[in-house]
Amino acid sequence: MLTSTKSVITYDKKNLDDKTLLRLYKNMLKPRMIEEKMLILLRQGKISKWFSGIGQEAISVGVTMALQKEEYILPMHRNLGVFTTREIPLHRLFSQWQGKANGFTKGRDRSFHFGTQEFNIVGMISHLGPQLGVADGIALANLLKKNNQITAVFTGEGGTSEGDFHEALNVASVWQLPVLFCVENNGYGLSTPTNEQYRCKDIADRGKGYGMESFVLDGNNVIEVYSKMQKLAASIRKRPRPILIEFKTFRMRGHEEASGTKYVPKALMEQWAKKDPLENFQAYLKDQKILTEKQEVAIKEAIMHEIHDHLEMAFNEAPIVPDMTTELNDVYKSFNYKEIKPKSKTEEIRLIDAISEGLKQSMQKHNDLVIMGQDIAEYGGVFKITEGFVEAFGKERVRNTPICESAIVEVAMGLSIAGMKAVVEMQFADFVSSGFNPVVNYLAKSHYRWNQQADVVLRMPCGGGVAAGPFHSQTNEAWFTKTPGLKVVYPAFPYDAKGLLATAIEDPNPVLFFEHKALYRSIRQEVPTDYYTLPLGKASVLREGNDVTIITYGAGVHWALETLDNNETINADVIDLRCLQPLDTESIYASVKKTGKAIILQEDSLFGGIASDISALIMEHCFEDLDAPVKRVASIETPIPFINQLEDQYMAKGRFEEALLKLIAY
Repeated sequence: MLTSTKSVITYDKKNLDDKTLLRLYKNMLKPRMIEEKMLILLRQGKISKWFSGIGQEAISVGVTMALQKEEYILPMHRNLGVFTTREIPLHRLFSQWQGKANGFTKGRDRSFHFGTQEFNIVGMISHLGPQLGVADGIALANLLKKNNQITAVFTGEGGTSEGDFHEALNVASVWQLPVLFCVENNGYGLSTPTNEQYRCKDIADRGKGYGMESFVLDGNNVIEVYSKMQKLAASIRKRPRPILIEFKTFRMRGHEEASGTKYVPKALMEQWAKKDPLENFQAYLKDQKILTEKQEVAIKEAIMHEIHDHLEMAFNEAPIVPDMTTELNDVYKSFNYKEIKPKSKTEEIRLIDAISEGLKQSMQKHNDLVIMGQDIAEYGGVFKITEGFVEAFGKERVRNTPICESAIVEVAMGLSIAGMKAVVEMQFADFVSSGFNPVVNYLAKSHYRWNQQADVVLRMPCGGGVAAGPFHSQTNEAWFTKTPGLKVVYPAFPYDAKGLLATAIEDPNPVLFFEHKALYRSIRQEVPTDYYTLPLGKASVLREGNDVTIITYGAGVHWALETLDNNETINADVIDLRCLQPLDTESIYASVKKTGKAIILQEDSLFGGIASDISALIMEHCFEDLDAPVKRVASIETPIPFINQLEDQYMAKGRFEEALLKLIAY
């Protein structure tokens, strides 16, 4: 045991050579010096915000040095040492913090809210929790690829209160994923101390509840961090499994600089100041004659010059000039749709059969496609769509999940980051609310923020007419058509469902694929038996006429056709949208300009539904061609009820015919 008389931290050199110890020192010194410069720039108004990691450098550096460069790390606010240890050019980091184009988000996000595939780093989002499930997904990809790689993910003690933390640990444990869950326990979640965050003695204790190993480390002792993480990483590579690590450390500055530290007792600040990881390690190295004064000066001068030179590069970079086309084009990853036409052979099948067949053929086409969901493996899913899939593709690719919608959406995102495809079955579309955050804040925004595709399809069994009540019958597509970055598909026929599902899986963007439960076994159609695709964003004109344009989708298509069959004198264009985002406005406008009248039918309740936007678009683009006001027909403004007489009253179907006849007579 070697202990410095000048250090309050006890260091055990173990088998580390002097070269490695100096690397640890340099890698801690660099983020510290950068931060000190950033705090000056913050006061000068040259950067907008700063989350300081001063006093926590040993964790970032120790973990990063213990991993191989090709292994992913998912850091947080205070992990500058991850980025610098991975040797990201400083001018790119400085450009990122100044909102310049040479950063990683083109000025669209700040601080460490970015990722970079070049350096195998996946940055955080402000909601914190989704980070952990995404790490599960990357680790799952490593497991499936059998590449013996691990993933490390960071969170703070505050983030361990979020449900995502518990879901991610549970999934990782059940699936034995090679993940290092790194919790930086720095004393405070903004101003809330740990005694108001949790009751157990150590956060590491929670690992026992999930059946995983856990450890508590001195987060200010860089040798302890590096040595232990190196040992654990090597072990996980040989025997994949998750491990929970709690690093005891302290946040020496505010949550962010504007918040200050007045809520922290002075004595506590003084106590932890003595445990500064950099100052103590530097004293130890000098005491052991590993670092000389001359070396120290030379190292600091080199880092200082590097910071200065790279800051000049960032300062001299021109400000971003807004360009509308660039912004709009970057919401989605470009997708060159390739039409695959079916051969002549067809078979009459139900909607549910078409989806199952399309999913199976996509699994055959894409060897990197993984399906996940509750009860989808041996049981075949509650609607039996994946029945027989385990026998065909194995349990590695057809995965039962715990009841944790949020984590599984995040796992799907992680698979995409690792270059794979994912389909997630929501048992019912209603349950996506439990995974809403990663859908709208992670899947939807990742490409726009840092050019990362979310190659994920969420299958959404939805809709009423089956007496399933308020939690199993919603048509909640409007939650997602509002969110830029998501695509929303909603077929009404078996032929469309199979072809559109194939395209949705081909598309590298996140797609919500709505499947109406009442149509699963009630609608039959001749469908090609082989693999084929249909374009997203192209509506289908089912009938043509000059009296009125009927615009609808899902079950509404069949209600409209039934109404026309009962009113043979009405000659209508019937537009089945098939895809709600992107929306085929061209077909809508062409029809309305021809007929002069438009009625929009949706199963969803009226206010805030997509019918409202379509109506507004028609008024803006076809006003002079209209012979009557645009009419919307939707379900009533209540949750969808259970018993059939109340459900019938709720549904738009019972009001459509009367509304259509009034519009025709206008």
